[in-house]
Amino acid sequence: MTQLQLHSNGWPKKQGLYDPAYEHDACGVGFVAHIKGERSRQIVDDADEMLKRMTHRGACGCEENTGDGAGILTALPYEFLEKVAKNELKATLPPRGRYGAGIVFLPTDPQERETCKRTVNQIIAEQGQTLIGWRTVPTSADAADIGPSARSREPAMEMVVIGANEELDQAAFDRQLFVIRKVASHRLRDETKLSQALLFYICSLSTRIIIYKGMLMPSQVMPYFADLRDPDYKSHLAMIHSRFSTNTFPSWDRAQPCRFMAHNGEINTLRGNVNWMYARQGVMQSELFGGDLQKLFPICEAHCSDSGNFDNSLELLYHAGRSLPEAVMMMIPEAWQNHHAMSDEKRSFYEYFSALQEPWDGPASISFTDGHYIGAVLDRNGLRPSRYYVTKDHKVVMASEVGVLDIAPENIAIKGRLQPGKMFLVDFEQGRLIPDEELKSLVASKRPYAAWLAGQRIRLSELPSAAAPPRYDAAVLLKQMQAFGYTSETLQFMLIPMIETKKDPLGSMGNDAALACLSDQPRLVYDYFKQLFAQVTNPPLDSIREEVIMSLECFIGPEGNLLDTTEKQCHRLVVPNPILTNEELSAMRHLNYRNWKTKTIDITFPRSQGDPGLRWCLERICQEATQAINSDFSLIVLSDRSTGPDRVPVSALLAIGAVHQHLVRHELRTRIGIVVETGEAREVHHHCLLVGYGADAINPYLAFEAICQSREDGTIEDKWTDDKIVAAYRKAVEKGMLKVMGKMGISTLQSYKGAQIFEALGLNECVIDYCFAGTSSRIKGVDFEVLGKEAMQRHEVGYPQRAGQSLSVLPNPGEFHWRKTGEKHAWNPFTIAEIQNAARSGDKMSYKRFADIVNLETHKGCFLRGLLKIKTGSTAIPLEQVEPAAELVKRFCTGAMSYGSISADAHESLAIAMNRIGGKSNTGEGGEDYKRFAPESNGDSKRSAIKQVASGRFGVSSWYLTNADELQIKIAQGAKPGEGGELPGHKVDKIIAATRHSTPGVGLISPPPHHDIYSIEDLAQLIFDLKNANPSARVSVKLVSEVGVGTIAAGVAKGHADNITIAGTEGGTGASPLTSIKCAGLPWELGIAETHQTLVMNDLRSRVRLQTDGQLKTGRDIAIACMLGAEEFGFATAPLIVLGCIMMRKCHLNTCPVGIATQDPKLREKFTGQPEHVINYFFMVAEECREIMASLGIRTINELVGRVDLLETDAAILHWKAKGIDLTPILSPAAKPRPDVSTYCSIGQKHGLEYTLDQTTLIPACREAIDNGTKLRKEFRIVNTDRATGTTLSHEVSKRWKEKGLPDDTIHLKFTGHAGQSFGAWAVSGVTLELEGDANDYVGKGLSGGRVMIYPPKSATFESDKNIIIGNVALYGAIAGEAYFCGVAAERFCVRNSGADAVVEGCGDHGLEYMTGGRAVVLGPTGRNFAAGMSGGTAYVYDPHAEFKANCNPEMIELEKLEAESDIADLKRLITNHATYTGSGVAKHILANWATELAHFHKVMPVDYKRALAEMAKEGPAKSGKVIATAAGQM
Repeated sequence: MTQLQLHSNGWPKKQGLYDPAYEHDACGVGFVAHIKGERSRQIVDDADEMLKRMTHRGACGCEENTGDGAGILTALPYEFLEKVAKNELKATLPPRGRYGAGIVFLPTDPQERETCKRTVNQIIAEQGQTLIGWRTVPTSADAADIGPSARSREPAMEMVVIGANEELDQAAFDRQLFVIRKVASHRLRDETKLSQALLFYICSLSTRIIIYKGMLMPSQVMPYFADLRDPDYKSHLAMIHSRFSTNTFPSWDRAQPCRFMAHNGEINTLRGNVNWMYARQGVMQSELFGGDLQKLFPICEAHCSDSGNFDNSLELLYHAGRSLPEAVMMMIPEAWQNHHAMSDEKRSFYEYFSALQEPWDGPASISFTDGHYIGAVLDRNGLRPSRYYVTKDHKVVMASEVGVLDIAPENIAIKGRLQPGKMFLVDFEQGRLIPDEELKSLVASKRPYAAWLAGQRIRLSELPSAAAPPRYDAAVLLKQMQAFGYTSETLQFMLIPMIETKKDPLGSMGNDAALACLSDQPRLVYDYFKQLFAQVTNPPLDSIREEVIMSLECFIGPEGNLLDTTEKQCHRLVVPNPILTNEELSAMRHLNYRNWKTKTIDITFPRSQGDPGLRWCLERICQEATQAINSDFSLIVLSDRSTGPDRVPVSALLAIGAVHQHLVRHELRTRIGIVVETGEAREVHHHCLLVGYGADAINPYLAFEAICQSREDGTIEDKWTDDKIVAAYRKAVEKGMLKVMGKMGISTLQSYKGAQIFEALGLNECVIDYCFAGTSSRIKGVDFEVLGKEAMQRHEVGYPQRAGQSLSVLPNPGEFHWRKTGEKHAWNPFTIAEIQNAARSGDKMSYKRFADIVNLETHKGCFLRGLLKIKTGSTAIPLEQVEPAAELVKRFCTGAMSYGSISADAHESLAIAMNRIGGKSNTGEGGEDYKRFAPESNGDSKRSAIKQVASGRFGVSSWYLTNADELQIKIAQGAKPGEGGELPGHKVDKIIAATRHSTPGVGLISPPPHHDIYSIEDLAQLIFDLKNANPSARVSVKLVSEVGVGTIAAGVAKGHADNITIAGTEGGTGASPLTSIKCAGLPWELGIAETHQTLVMNDLRSRVRLQTDGQLKTGRDIAIACMLGAEEFGFATAPLIVLGCIMMRKCHLNTCPVGIATQDPKLREKFTGQPEHVINYFFMVAEECREIMASLGIRTINELVGRVDLLETDAAILHWKAKGIDLTPILSPAAKPRPDVSTYCSIGQKHGLEYTLDQTTLIPACREAIDNGTKLRKEFRIVNTDRATGTTLSHEVSKRWKEKGLPDDTIHLKFTGHAGQSFGAWAVSGVTLELEGDANDYVGKGLSGGRVMIYPPKSATFESDKNIIIGNVALYGAIAGEAYFCGVAAERFCVRNSGADAVVEGCGDHGLEYMTGGRAVVLGPTGRNFAAGMSGGTAYVYDPHAEFKANCNPEMIELEKLEAESDIADLKRLITNHATYTGSGVAKHILANWATELAHFHKVMPVDYKRALAEMAKEGPAKSGKVIATAAGQM
């Protein structure tokens, strides 16, 4: 057994493929406070109740009584402290504000504990303060029933009390306490050699607040800490936090709240934020800290989470003299760049501070307090829930949910929610809640930021012009392009499509070409990097539909002192687009303007130096950069323009990486701007890497010239002028970069710059350490010598040393499309011919030839598994003792290819084949025709066993979910992780439209994120929802391989997934951007091995089945995948090839010549595939795997799972690049925390369905109605922990009554109270859910014909139309039904609504996003970006104050007046229903004044939808009601 390696605090060390740096967490947050600052015991008790009611937002690990962490922050409990100081310390405390206290975690070893205390005492004395004493904090692990894992690393706990130096005021004393804590942390956690150093941790040290926390469940906090139960423990505020981590390791110090804040979300830009903070230390100065400032460095500490480092930085800004609200505004600014309604004053504030630091970007709801203020802020895109109540008796309650405290309705003054980018603040000294606008106006008006910017900001457009270098002539240009690695494919597939479409070009059928580190070709350094992307723990963003929150604008050049606020701080150059024209670059190069000057650094080296010249050149460049700073240059230009016959270019990526890292290490980076002038960068991926590793701006001069030359060569039309070409290319790169940023959930280029959001695949640590420090490169690979050799080889193509060797054209290496003499591809004419012959004839010899080519040739040159060898020497067993092939094939699944991306013929053939053999086919994200649910007359079934639930939620109804054996949540797909998709209108025929509940001829958009998964606890909720929607189906989650996927998978397992799929980057069948196909995601070998290792380490492997996919072809592939950790196996490309695919890569063009990836009726006639072909192939794969198992003495797949000891690196492979690859991390056996930990799925998940309101109460109460259709009405109480109410009830109705459900209002259930998340999810026809109270997020998700009505309590006195009644993402993917909400909805109301009718009295940002059908009536104000991506359905918006138009996204819709009688009748009927069902005062007012108020309505009509409806009307009446179905109830 391999032993798990742990730090002293129980945190695991880096081992195998696991790296603790990629751990994530999310949580429930909240606070309760008395606005007037009155201290009471009740506040503490309320906090305890809030914590317990958010238990479902935290998580348990491998033990039911071990939580991920929970805690409470309160004001310093003066009465309690004065009592215990007198009784225990025998001391009288100084006046309040003159002493500070905090809880300290200490080593359990007595000697080390005393060492720590002695060190702290010494630091207190050094800082001139007085130690009053240490007291033991009384705790009881037994009373709290804490689990074994938490107990194993439970620290000793003591409280330290410190008195102030008489000369200091309270703020200065708090600053000294901050210094004491930072110095103690550096000395004891980072610098000592104590074996338990990491057990030392100061939770807080303050005169105002104190924190009690630990690795606890919410219900354990009070029983564990006796202090919190003391009657004299009083506070005017309490902040709580319940943690959901992606691991099960003990981590007492990572529990929250942190010292100033509690965080629900994730900082996506953490690596860049930490690097920039470190770099800024070189210019930091502070009068308040004086000489103590240096003691604080580094500000961002090791062994710290993203929340911890955010807190570290916030503390610094605060103690350096800024108010807490101002510091938070600096770190999490609103999306100010594109905000039409923002005041100039506030915009100037944000712009000024953007010159000082980048945003800490990511989905975040952050609560913060210093005792004077308590407040919360939401990220710019509103990606976390934050709801609040203000009561008439001066309490405020803010939390991730409503219903966390019981408050009488008549006592509620306001019900609200935090809006994107907004701040909620209580000032206890003023005794009031300060509105966002007032607060920010106050902060923004403190200084003349607008005047400072006007006087100091330099705009790119104002720089003195300078002549750009002349164009190359055609012959020289060709040589330059060849020397920089351009190929004919670069132009054909990348550059020319970029300018023609103004976006990243598309491709299909995945990437089966050799990895850069295995390629025989000289590959660009960029090819050794893969983009990382958001999955589960934070969402990707839609850079197209939500561009209002995106920005590429950046300040560049020398930065000022972050701790100061003066006019000179914004004396920087603002660059609106990082891609510079030649003219802009020339203006920068010759800069001598307003005390700015530029130095150009040559990044080429003499050809005569050969391969070693590259490393020498990098060292010279770094030295020259330092000299430029010392010589007071403002900018440096790293230029390879001098490339020629005798000079070889260093890769611009190596150059920028080396310089940026060099300057960060020496704390110099913020003193200069870096611009790259390069002939090398041309693709979106190249530009993202350059910016991601520190470039401020890029001039891709050769890309411009190459496209311009194409016009002169006649490759593109004459209509393109040079200026138009440059503009189109820049636009395409801009869109591409925004999309790549969006994949990672990052909205500003300023935050993306230097954030290093990539993994290297095949680069040696010497390259990483010098140029890309902090980047993961887990299998090592090529070094500077090989990179130098590749640079020389590229240069040789353009400038050959031998006469007569010059090429007259660009080379074509066949990287995109197979060529006989080009790059190696796993699929080629030989492998395709052999597999098709084998499958069609059942010829085992043909299969053997295919398997030999794949196993012995193509995979060795393309994939990591080709470098592995199955060990020999095991004692073989007879083949008949091995698990039979008929059992093995049951572990096979076909890929998630939607009907729409492939034809019905291909889709159904796969389903029939898999059902015959007991495997599973997958619907993909396009839904499934209900006719396929019934067996065929011959016994075959076209029903897909796996029903996919993707971000578009197309066709995801209760009946669809009920007809599944497995429900797969597609978080990402291998070909385009972090992206959504778009099915063009010409592919949406009537049958596809009916299947997807949309309109024929209208395009459909899949959002990049699931809008109900913005964090790990959101995913846990969706798993819970789906399990309620079909309790007998297993729920699986599809992830894509990337560094850290193992920790994400651990979180998914803790979220109760039954199955986890790890997809490799190599696969993919449908259309995807080429940048994603080639540059995002990692091979499955890394992903499945990391996931298996991490799950075993966490003792979670026994709970879940692991599946992998990505270019699996042979039995050897299956055996290796199994040895690396998989027990189920997915195939997509291979089955399509078996059915006839010939890899033309035309899937995205609807021109598939073999009738597979097309909806064209004529092309579909060419389809010749049969289910038997797929069955033959799978059985041959299974038999090959069985033969391998027999040779190893393995009888069952379960025995083979994780057996990496049966693999070794193939020493016979001698390749000039592969020799540096180290596969040891992949081949590391999974480390077990205990010997009895299982290495394959052996137990089921505990979903807790037996405790739901549906199972315990509703279904028994409604059994007569479910079985016989008997009408009934019943009433129940409901609380926030009652989640997915009505969902399993609806499933029972679906099982009995199928897709039609029951007659209207057969089951009418009335609830009173606070509904938990997903109230009414997938409620079916005949079910009415009425709620008097309010509800949380995801109300009516997937509504499938039911009716939902929510209105405030009758005793409430607040105005419903001005208060929040439901949370975020209501009616997501609703199919049919009605919903009436007497109040305001939060963000993303009716997102992807397909057919429900809904009435609401106002909504937040992004309302009706991606809507494709149904009707929405909004009787109040809307947020920004209304109707973005709305392609169908109709909306009616009440706008009496003429404010709506500015909030509307006009890209796909038009605003019309209500003139048609049918529209007016529809609207009146819906408003009348609303008044009847909810008693809405707004509805009654409008109806009473109908003639007047009707004029205040806008009709929101999607343009494409209007066209499609008109065309359908021309076609005449629909046959058998199909148009009604396809138009989602619109006709």
